[in-house]
Formats: sequence, structure tokens, C-alpha cells
Amino acid sequence: MFERFTAAARAVVGSAVAHADRTGSDTVGEPELLLALLDQRDSLAAAVLDGLGVPRPAVADALAADRRRGGLSAADTAALAGLGIDVDAVVARVEEAHGAGALAGGGRRAGRGKRVRRTFSPEGKAVLERALRIAAGRRDGYLGDEHLLLALTTGSGPAGVALAGHGATYQAVVRVLAARSTGRVG
Repeated sequence: MFERFTAAARAVVGSAVAHADRTGSDTVGEPELLLALLDQRDSLAAAVLDGLGVPRPAVADALAADRRRGGLSAADTAALAGLGIDVDAVVARVEEAHGAGALAGGGRRAGRGKRVRRTFSPEGKAVLERALRIAAGRRDGYLGDEHLLLALTTGSGPAGVALAGHGATYQAVVRVLAARSTGRVG
């Protein structure tokens, strides 16, 4: 599958692994793939995000907040609040007892200066598989970072929710891609 990846898509995957290393995540998943896409500047997905006016820092902050809450999204937090559960209070108490970021998980750490090989989580693998199906469905003979972006918008996980919250839905991304391919500014 990876032989069909463009240089931009390969850069996203490499950057996603680096994000997992920085956060201490055991695996590369949707959040890491989205953070890597947000890092891109001179690629088709970057142009689409810019065309949609997606505020990269706000999306990254939303992903960081989800991670701090142990993977609970803002929607999950709101749903639990409806049941009388204050997730922010729970997080604060856990962090008070166990340290900042205790619910964010912590990956296995290698010794000083050693890297741990990161694998893809089931959700991360699903994004790659959806991207491949999307590329095939569009009759593209390659898999680019725009296909990764489209795949992230189809999911209901933290990346899809964060993107949708800032107007980057599947339909919006398709619209901007179509406008770019016909020469119209998206």
C-alpha cells in the first residue's frame, strides 16, 4: 500500500509517528495523523485546510484537550455533564493525585535517547484503509495527503469531530478539491 503514497502522504505518516513519540502514545492513531496534516504547509491537504479557513492551533488544542480527558471528546464531556458528571472535575482530581496528564496515557518509554517503534492503532489503520478506498473511488492512481484528510473527515473519532467543528467536513473538502481541480479558488 505505501508504494502508492505521494511524498506528502509519506511525510504525514512520518510526522504522525513523531507526534506519537512526543506525546508518549503507544500507537499512531487519528489524532496523530491529523496533527501531522496540520503541520503540512506546501501540500494539497494544506491548501484545502487553508481554503476552508481551518484554524490549525484551535484544532490542535481540541485534540490536546481530548487527550487530557483520556480520549473523551467535547461531545462526550457534554453528554456526561447531562448525567451530572463533571469530567473536568474528575480530570482535575485524577491529575491532583497522579500528576498532570495522568489520563492522557503514556506510552512505553525507551531508555534515554532510544526510539520505540510505533504501530498504528486500529483507528489509525482504518484511516489509511479509508484513504486507500477513497483514492480508488476517485480513480486516483496514488494516495495523497488529500485522501488522508478526506478519510479523517469520514470518521466519528476525535479527528473527524475536531475537523467538523471547524467546517472541514467530507463534503466541504470535496468541494474545495473540485474547485481547485477546475481552477476556481476554493
